[in-house]
Amino acid sequence: MNKAASRFAFVSSDTADAKAALESLSARYGQAPIEDAEIVVALGGDGFLLQTLRDTMSTGKKIYGMNRGTIGFLMNEYRASGLTGRIAAAVAETIRPLEMQAVTAEGETISALAINEVALWRQSYQTAKIRITVDGQVRLEELNCDGVMVATPAGSTAYNLSAHGPILPLDAPLLALTPVSPFRPRRWRGALLSDKATVRFDILEPEKRPVNAAADHTEVKAVTSVTVQESPTVTATLLFDPSHSWNERILAEQFRY
Repeated sequence: MNKAASRFAFVSSDTADAKAALESLSARYGQAPIEDAEIVVALGGDGFLLQTLRDTMSTGKKIYGMNRGTIGFLMNEYRASGLTGRIAAAVAETIRPLEMQAVTAEGETISALAINEVALWRQSYQTAKIRITVDGQVRLEELNCDGVMVATPAGSTAYNLSAHGPILPLDAPLLALTPVSPFRPRRWRGALLSDKATVRFDILEPEKRPVNAAADHTEVKAVTSVTVQESPTVTATLLFDPSHSWNERILAEQFRY
């Protein structure tokens, strides 16, 4: 294995295309153990890339994704040739996950990190009733809804976009606060918040209208309150080809119809 190749660790999702790419690329460029690699090349879709980011957060490793999945909004185009040069020319984007502190009906506090979003949603057939406080000030006394979320720029094209939330540039110092099927106030479409904001959700009538919360894939059932803020210390780094940068993708997505 040459010196350039030893920098790379290739990882893949379980799909046939991703596994085939893993075999081809590791044979071509070499395969370093993840703990020794400078660059982790993730082969799959957006979900697998986010899992790779979660697994390597705050290790200093840079993640370069190549699309072997379906949508691949966060991924670079898959090409087997010229990988060393592409990675050398790639643009780095540092992202910070959200920290969730969820208090359950039993009084337990559960903490988790989310790269995409922290989301709350109703657990029963009845709408949830949620009070929203931002930086210690109540901004919405009662939101009747199916759910509500705080999304990062990296997560703004996922669940947040499906709920008609805004798409955020990756370097925007913002968080998206987005309701899911709001019933009252019906016209409320959410808010853009500073990435320094602390958001607290208090569940009203938690026994009658139970609510679950999730930080990406970490789910907490029957919460009574959830506090969300951007992590001041934990980071992850994504690499993008300069010809197809994240910000260009964000701009192009907003002009699709």
